[in-house]
Amino acid sequence: MTKSRLRALGEGLLVPVAVILIWQLACSAGWVNPMVLPSPVAVAARWWAYLAPLEAYDPAAGSWLAWLFSGEMIHDSLSSLSRVVMGFAVGAGLALPLGLFMGTSDAIYRHINPLMQVLRPIPPIAYIPLSILWFGLGNAPAVFLIAIGAFFPVLMNTIAGVRHVDSIYIRAARSLGASRLTIFRRVILPAATPYILSGARIGIGTAFIVVIVAEMIAVNNGLGFRILEAREYFWSDKIIAGMLTIGLIGLAIDLAVSRLNSHLLRWHRGLES
Repeated sequence: MTKSRLRALGEGLLVPVAVILIWQLACSAGWVNPMVLPSPVAVAARWWAYLAPLEAYDPAAGSWLAWLFSGEMIHDSLSSLSRVVMGFAVGAGLALPLGLFMGTSDAIYRHINPLMQVLRPIPPIAYIPLSILWFGLGNAPAVFLIAIGAFFPVLMNTIAGVRHVDSIYIRAARSLGASRLTIFRRVILPAATPYILSGARIGIGTAFIVVIVAEMIAVNNGLGFRILEAREYFWSDKIIAGMLTIGLIGLAIDLAVSRLNSHLLRWHRGLES
């Protein structure tokens, strides 16, 4: 790791470490009720208990690796991530082709855009009653809500990317005798790719937000469900531990998507692969 990266990491950790120290001092001095705001030490202890396996290792029960990943938090995280992946795949899978059609065809855009503009401001949370009526409880309503959350960021960015392609490139391709399909594949789609990937990054972030809300209502596992369960028992330390877990997973997803976007768009910045 270079000195510049170490310096950036240190600067990024400065404020969080200061906040944790002030938080711990306030709790140690008795300025806050531990039932309302537990200390960082208590949260860390609960987080570790949430992560660790529930039972001692028994070789007869299975492999050591399976036991190591048998903690409650790992199961909840995997449940939430699986819903995010399914919902994002559905939402983005519908939004991408629709956005490409709306971006390339003025007629399709004029007919569909009014409906999209009416539906777009409606938050996914508003669909919760309908999702339960239509799909009942379980994964189906959660995936439906996540798909809605991921759909519009991908759709709108795809439309913007296609419609902002410089007309000079299209005219140049036509003057060289390129067909409409060739222009779409070789000109429009590559030029719109940065917009599409930005929409995907926003969409998967929105999907992760929606899954937490959906799990508080429609399912009986996952990080959102576990936070709601902790609230019922006044386990403030577990609530904060779950929130921190969500933040860490969300950060990891955003960094991974950002790295993937940077790798896929090396050509766009004029870098060699």
